[in-house]
Amino acid sequence: MEIQVQEYSAHIVIVTIDHQPRRNAMTRQMVAELAAVWDRLEHSHARCIILTGAGERAFCAGADMSGDLSADPEMARIVNHALLKHHPFSKPIIAAVNGDCVAGGLELLLSTDIRATVPHARFGLPEVRWSIYPFGGATVKLIQQIGYVHAMELLLTATLIDATTAAQIGLVNRVVPTAGLMPWAMETAETIAANSPTAVQAVKQQISTTIAEQALAREALDQALGDRVRASPDFTEGVMAFRHKRQPNYS
Repeated sequence: MEIQVQEYSAHIVIVTIDHQPRRNAMTRQMVAELAAVWDRLEHSHARCIILTGAGERAFCAGADMSGDLSADPEMARIVNHALLKHHPFSKPIIAAVNGDCVAGGLELLLSTDIRATVPHARFGLPEVRWSIYPFGGATVKLIQQIGYVHAMELLLTATLIDATTAAQIGLVNRVVPTAGLMPWAMETAETIAANSPTAVQAVKQQISTTIAEQALAREALDQALGDRVRASPDFTEGVMAFRHKRQPNYS
């Protein structure tokens, strides 16, 4: 399990989330690695980044629920940085969604700029089913990106939508055949990398900074709400239900 970083060309980098036995769910170590990768790439020669998952089952299933689930302020800071929740980032990120994109994986997707998905991918935020507060940015970014009613349906029902629906509501740009996903991502990255890096990164910096400032203004509330949910009996029941693959009973 790791975050792979590959230089595809002089100015294009491919970042791959690889934890296939857990549907590319990220351990705390992987989250820290991803945060460090963004720092390195921010100060690198890269002009465009492609983000994808290993294999064909999942892009990213969020946090690895079998591991450490602590969420103290320092851990929250690392998670927030890995998800680029309120950290301005100047390099364009293309998401090549190779499979299911759920929970924290979807919140990570919200920090990317141009997105395509394979037909079999599913998207959703199932956190409330398991009594988890989605503090990775979805409560702010999702409404901005796909509108109030679509965002609230995903956030409150915890249901998954298919790739076609994700494209229809603007969560992704397009659906492409599995064999064409990475060629599409590389072609798009090459188009961006051929443009003026000064101008491209200025555009990304402005938009990224604006979004980050809005998320940062709500960070104290996010932390407080997350702590409240985690302190409830529902949280214990939800996590146990998830780990034992049963329906939770919120009595």
